[in-house]
Amino acid sequence: MSEPVTIVSTTAPAAFDTACAQVRALQPEHVRVYAVAAMADQSKRRWWQINAGLHEGRVELMFRRHASEMASRDMAAEVVATALAHAIVGRVTALYVLSARAWDPGRDNMWIHHDNDGGIDWAGVSDTMIRVVDGDPCVGEEGVATLPCEAAMAVWLAQRCASALIPLQQVLTRASGLPPRRFWALVGESVIGAATYAPALGGSDAVAGARRGQLLLTAFEDRGLPVRRTGPTR
Repeated sequence: MSEPVTIVSTTAPAAFDTACAQVRALQPEHVRVYAVAAMADQSKRRWWQINAGLHEGRVELMFRRHASEMASRDMAAEVVATALAHAIVGRVTALYVLSARAWDPGRDNMWIHHDNDGGIDWAGVSDTMIRVVDGDPCVGEEGVATLPCEAAMAVWLAQRCASALIPLQQVLTRASGLPPRRFWALVGESVIGAATYAPALGGSDAVAGARRGQLLLTAFEDRGLPVRRTGPTR
């Protein structure tokens, strides 16, 4: 059975609806894989905001649930880390590599949605502003902010993603013992995966997608976050 689809937000500007339609179309039978929701349209059931969740034990609870169902605590920690990385950076990377556009994945803007089993199956944003690069057809529209180039967007994205991912990593490491380098390697894998699969699924320029993915990885590394594998992560 296909998942329910909200075609148009009742509150967000057209640029956000266009962005979400683009990433929903990557996997039409599983539209929540890359998309985000406008939180103004959602009831808050099964949702938690990153800022609040860090203080409410949400990450620790996710880890305990997975650890209770898996043979290895290490494997459970990696499952949680992978899910968090995809929610924060994987989804927005898909949009960035497709069209050099992005929503805000910052700690104060992102929300997480759980399925019946406690896994992450969706993400949301409070502020639906879409960032584009200079020359984009959306420049000047309601709900659109402009950055000068793709590299500037990568720097902005890395900073905003890091604002959410750094505290999530710290909490998960305390709860599970997952080495920080392993967490950031999984973040890098999320970026590479989105940069590889999104252009293939969306029929867009794979070379441009790979270039943008590498710009984002470099922007993370410039912040001191080891997202590229350089050796053992444990």
